[in-house]
Amino acid sequence: MVKFYQHTSSFEHAWDNVTYAFWLRYPNPFASHVIGCDVLDRSVDPVTGVLRTTRLILKQGVLPRWGRSLIKSPDAYIIEESEVNPKTHTMVTRTKNLNHVRVMQVEETQTFTIHPENPKWTQVKTEARIISELRWGMTGRVESFGINKFMDNSVKARKGMAHILERLRQNAAAAAAASAVAPLEA
Repeated sequence: MVKFYQHTSSFEHAWDNVTYAFWLRYPNPFASHVIGCDVLDRSVDPVTGVLRTTRLILKQGVLPRWGRSLIKSPDAYIIEESEVNPKTHTMVTRTKNLNHVRVMQVEETQTFTIHPENPKWTQVKTEARIISELRWGMTGRVESFGINKFMDNSVKARKGMAHILERLRQNAAAAAAASAVAPLEA
């Protein structure tokens, strides 16, 4: 059995700002479980201009009491592959865990596009699959736990992005104010 999740959300920020914030989203107060994030590979296709990035993310999860006998360490290594197309204003990210895959595999795809109703906003479509290969009647329990945890974490991820976007807005406002004052001081 497989559990699916799908959600579409919006940020009242331009696509350029949201995709920029995506790269800056760790650390933030809503992602204390993220221990580290490293770029493994990054390239730009010379013909299409598409930026491709592969990152390795280390997260520390929380295990339910019944899951502690199945997984010795709650640390999870996540591979994230992304493509940013500046011409079509589309960013697609795909993530999946590299360890604990027999117990629970989490595969997530996010698509960032210009909002269809307001070109100054960004729409994000999130899709996920939670798959467990456990037997002994545990599959459904593990997948249900996984989908519930994923939904909770999705809310935190949106709050984290909103936090980073607000910080970017504040920094831009401060820089604009500083540049407006600088000529007067000269």
